[in-house]
Amino acid sequence: QEQWEKVMGNNPSSGDKGPMLPVTDVSWNDCQKFLKKLNEKTKSEFRLPSEAEWEYAAKGGRKGKATKYAGSNDAEEVAWFDSNSDGETLPVGRKKPNELGLYDMSGNVWEWCSDWFEPYPAKPLTDPTGPATSGTNKYKVFKGGGWNQDLQYAGASSRFMMSPSNGIHFVGFRIVLSTR
Repeated sequence: QEQWEKVMGNNPSSGDKGPMLPVTDVSWNDCQKFLKKLNEKTKSEFRLPSEAEWEYAAKGGRKGKATKYAGSNDAEEVAWFDSNSDGETLPVGRKKPNELGLYDMSGNVWEWCSDWFEPYPAKPLTDPTGPATSGTNKYKVFKGGGWNQDLQYAGASSRFMMSPSNGIHFVGFRIVLSTR
């Protein structure tokens, strides 16, 4: 929330407030406005990760050990979910990071990705990018599970979708610095 406030000058999170809490109640469209302002201020190119990038990072990249959750097979070590969150968003970095040093990729808040939602294909793909435009689909992907969700949704492959114009109290985002 602290980062959002520094860039946008407000805090849209309707629930818990605090500098180290993930910002919530932001739509995918809101994230695009944030990224535009951040990029203007920093002269960098930050963006939302693709769904494939998000999942690769959650699984620890090349350092990954094929764990069920981002960094461990023991959810209590790495994830916030309905049974251990006390019904609230929690400060980032209080659980163990995954192999890449990334925190809270399992649970706490779901995170927007850049991709339009479409069903997974029947065959495996390498670094899929998702559809370039919405086509007939009107939803964007978010991943990772949330503090108010059952543990089954905290795995790196869990995904849901929502209209890019909607924000909700258990969805936030994570950004990447583009090097292309």
